[in-house]
Amino acid sequence: MATSPTEACVLVLLFTGVVAPLVGLLLWHVGGSWDSIGKGPFAIEGQQPRPAGQPAPAVDPAIRAAEVRQMLRAKSERRQRRGEEPLDIDAEAKRLLEPERRTPSASARMDAELRAEVRQLVVVRNERLTRQGLEPLDVEAETERQLDDLVGSS
Repeated sequence: MATSPTEACVLVLLFTGVVAPLVGLLLWHVGGSWDSIGKGPFAIEGQQPRPAGQPAPAVDPAIRAAEVRQMLRAKSERRQRRGEEPLDIDAEAKRLLEPERRTPSASARMDAELRAEVRQLVVVRNERLTRQGLEPLDVEAETERQLDDLVGSS
């Protein structure tokens, strides 16, 4: 297909003046659909967060038990694949699902651990004050003050 320089010039102008803009418009029109991917009624971005201070919705105990068992089965299978001994799913599910009134809550255990740690820090501070010749602090009162400051700052 032999073309003269004039014909080649006309082909280039035709391509850059007509075909390229049409392809660009087509891609721009099709490209707009990419903006909608990941959006819609099931998108995570569309979910509104629960207002602070509002409790989480209650979960049906049967659904909760089924989900816990499913999680434990998966954990047990992973352990078996690693060559470890499998979990006793029934005993573990019973332990996880037993009412919280029998065992102290995680926050109560953390509070006790936090109180003990703050008390240790106050005792160490008292030892330092005594070495400096200053009057030591009341350990219990200072522990309570430190905890009140900590809770008030969060």
